Amino acid sequence: MIHALAASTDIEVGHHIQRQFLGMTFNIDTIWSTVIAGIIVIALGLWMRAKITSGVPSKIQIMWESIVDLVTRQVEDSLGKINPFVVPLAIALFTFILVANWIEMVPTMEKVPSPSADVNLTYAMAFFVIACVHVYSVRQRKIGGYIKHYFQPYPVFALFNLIEEIAKPFSLALRLFGNIFAGGIMLSLIGLFPSYLLWGPNVVWKLFDMFIGLIQAFIFALLTILYFGMAGSHDEEHEDAAEAQAITDAATGDIDKSTPKLQGAH
Repeated sequence: MIHALAASTDIEVGHHIQRQFLGMTFNIDTIWSTVIAGIIVIALGLWMRAKITSGVPSKIQIMWESIVDLVTRQVEDSLGKINPFVVPLAIALFTFILVANWIEMVPTMEKVPSPSADVNLTYAMAFFVIACVHVYSVRQRKIGGYIKHYFQPYPVFALFNLIEEIAKPFSLALRLFGNIFAGGIMLSLIGLFPSYLLWGPNVVWKLFDMFIGLIQAFIFALLTILYFGMAGSHDEEHEDAAEAQAITDAATGDIDKSTPKLQGAH
């Protein structure tokens, strides 16, 4: 058991197995762990799809539908009616990020690092989300309204609004990367403990790291929903306050309190 725990902490943080192709460098370990996380998420989806029945719903179907309905109600109560594709996208991102965050916790013969501890993956997800947000904003506001919102509430704020939009994917990516990368560093440091002491700190930290991975996946999904909600809104007032309060409430677990504050923001 101690050997398995030691192996699970034997991860070289920041080091990647790399290959060159067409003048580009690829982190092979990140690619494979991302593929594994994706396969797990797809397998979970197919398994739940197989459990769906037209008659009496299965337990997994009831649980899944309850989660989707709960998230949808929270979103509509907080941000109003938004495009129905946003909630499934956010739940899919949450599931994938959660699996990616937890994958290095599984003791295996080969070291499988968390792909979300590689900034390349978090940047890819963040830029994908923000690109979709801008496309959605143009479709909702039309091109004139989209350009106009950069000059709200006064034209002098145009530069600040532009900087804020540019910073969004970086903050979204680095928030997730930083927390998961720090978890990998801690696992490596704990691996330096003597073998007779290793199991205690390792178990405690892994439980805490799983909680951090859960919170970070939730915050990424929550911010995805908030960004889409803001992109479809014509009232820019209090957007930053709503986003900051939502992150704070999510981090403290005060979900019920976040709803009325977001309602007041929009």
